[in-house]
Amino acid sequence: MSVARPYRTRPTRVATVASRRSNAAIPVAVGLVVLGLYLGTYSVLLTGFLGLALLFSAGSLLSTRLNPLSATFYIDRKPSFLAIGVVFLGALILFGGAYLLWVRQLGPLVPHV
Repeated sequence: MSVARPYRTRPTRVATVASRRSNAAIPVAVGLVVLGLYLGTYSVLLTGFLGLALLFSAGSLLSTRLNPLSATFYIDRKPSFLAIGVVFLGALILFGGAYLLWVRQLGPLVPHV
């Protein structure tokens, strides 16, 4: 009898290419754009404030892993550049929407009481 330990093979791991970037901010940004354009009919300032929130969120996503658009506020993966671009583009859309609502007088500056 042999006293050598039996040869154990390691289970083969499937090489999964996990994305190191997160796209979690995209649906939230799209939802905020739709909500901001809808709220612009009540007050143009609400659309502008949501645009500022998205602009600051895009800056936060660029600089750190703090994600104000996620439920846990700290993400374990960095946001993708596509997600940052969508958030920034959403801010520009809201600023443009607020401007058009103001120029065409489709929404009041302050809500009517």
